Amino acid sequence: YNVNYVNITTGEQFKPTFLKISPNNRMPAIIDPDGPDGEEISIFESGAILQYLGEKTGMFYPKEHRKRIEVDEWLFWQVGNLGPMGGQAHHFRNYSQKKIQYAIDRYTNEVNRLYGVLDKKLSDGREYIAEEYSIADMACIGWIRSPERKGQNLEDFPFLKGWFDRVINRPAVLKGI
Repeated sequence: YNVNYVNITTGEQFKPTFLKISPNNRMPAIIDPDGPDGEEISIFESGAILQYLGEKTGMFYPKEHRKRIEVDEWLFWQVGNLGPMGGQAHHFRNYSQKKIQYAIDRYTNEVNRLYGVLDKKLSDGREYIAEEYSIADMACIGWIRSPERKGQNLEDFPFLKGWFDRVINRPAVLKGI
């Protein structure tokens, strides 16, 4: 694959060429020149990209229906909860020019609750979110990284911390970071 950086400080994400790939002007977005039926396809939104690549490659996305449902649940949990709440906590705690305590508290507390949800899921002794390493782990790892920027301490979530240590040290995750 080729990585093409989009310079958001100069507004490249608003140029028609990028909006054709990602109409929401956000990253990530991909172009697969060998998409369905051999035709090029562009895909935006991280969850859709992960599902597409999992289905296409047959990797990290179970074929067995029950196992796939569990992966999808946690992928959508990240997309609808962990990502948005983590992003808001990160923004209001670190970048907002005006410090709004209500927003800081609300999003910090919600991330704390969500970290607790994942910690409880991992408390049954499993190594990964679903039965095996999957796109659900890939989706979540970035939102657990730098917990202090979201007002969290992984020491408060021992099962989540163990999972984080396992996933963050995978060679492909290290390469991606």
